[in-house]
Amino acid sequence: MVKVYADRIKTSIDIGTTKICVIIAQQLDADRIEVLGVGKAPSHGLKKGVVVDVAKTIYSIKRAVQEAELMAGIKVESAYIGISGAHIHSLNSQGVVAIKHGDIRASDIANVLEAAQAIPIPEGQQVLHVLAQYYIIDGREKVQDPFGMHGIRLEVEAHIILGAVSSVQNLIKCCEAADVKVADVILEQLASADAVLSEDECELGVGVLDIGGGTADLALYQHGSIRHTMVLPVAGNHFTNDVAIGLRTTIEDAERIKREYGIAAMKLLAHDEPIEVEMVQGGAKAIVLQSELVRIIEPRTRELLSLVHEEIIKRKLVSYIPSGMVLTGGGSLLKGIKDVAEEIFHMPVRIGMPRVEYDLPESLRNPIYATGYGLLKNALRKEQHANVHAVGGPLLQRLAERMKSWVADFF
Repeated sequence: MVKVYADRIKTSIDIGTTKICVIIAQQLDADRIEVLGVGKAPSHGLKKGVVVDVAKTIYSIKRAVQEAELMAGIKVESAYIGISGAHIHSLNSQGVVAIKHGDIRASDIANVLEAAQAIPIPEGQQVLHVLAQYYIIDGREKVQDPFGMHGIRLEVEAHIILGAVSSVQNLIKCCEAADVKVADVILEQLASADAVLSEDECELGVGVLDIGGGTADLALYQHGSIRHTMVLPVAGNHFTNDVAIGLRTTIEDAERIKREYGIAAMKLLAHDEPIEVEMVQGGAKAIVLQSELVRIIEPRTRELLSLVHEEIIKRKLVSYIPSGMVLTGGGSLLKGIKDVAEEIFHMPVRIGMPRVEYDLPESLRNPIYATGYGLLKNALRKEQHANVHAVGGPLLQRLAERMKSWVADFF
């Protein structure tokens, strides 16, 4: 029987458009976790990653949390939650500060990151993440971690991610109403990347595309840091709706047909099987050929991947991803999507499963759990980084104030 320590428990909640996924885990050491419980429930209160029905979202979160609690035998007190949606925007910015003490301290790093986010922020938007791409000390070489080095001037090139205040607050409100305190809000593609990418891929340069139900989330990494992010409001639900309309079937049956018989390209269809579908008018049954399904799915597959490819080309990012692309999320399970992606991106593509350093239940070795598992990994990495740098005082106070500002309107 697993011995559980309350102070080592961490929980993640992936609040997606089609599913809510909760993972309860115990921290084993600085960067390893052991999964104790998993809960999953259909999500009915979100559209394209944004809460549109608070009551339904709260109900879905409660169901998923209760299932995970039952498996783990632990009450969830707080959790790390993922966020996505078309309201997410990102940009690069620079910050510069003078180093007061000669050696660079955690406070200097915090100050230069704060300087980088001294930019005009559109009304209704709030900073979610300030991610350092690299630092420069006294105008010399780029470094990834300047802590403890000597200098008089510190610069940073940072990637800043913004989100709509209302969308962040609504997610937090739903979790609070489900009796779960929010420990932090993390952009979903950052979490997915933590789950499925190797250190070598991040160092050499790689892209990760998390295809969920409501959004497709892109993140590019090189030299161990983030280079670009984008949220595309085209994803798995669009495939399902296309199938429902094209075959005149119900949404529920369209999802089933897509998962069981869907193929990303006609050239990959080996046998044209007959498929029984439930018609939307009165529940009658009909028989269609699999080729009819593929004719509906292929254009949407190519549209989604082409939009991502156009973003990479437009922003001249091809040189950042020599290791290729990694597809994850539920949408990556579509048969043949890897082949179509390689054709469109003109680079190697693989399907990303959660990479684990400890025994993980076989059921979690699936792209649909990449975000949930990655949220836990992201939280561990942040804590480890904070402990190494002995961050305290003003920085922790600023982080606390950030969370308070998100939930201030609830009380």
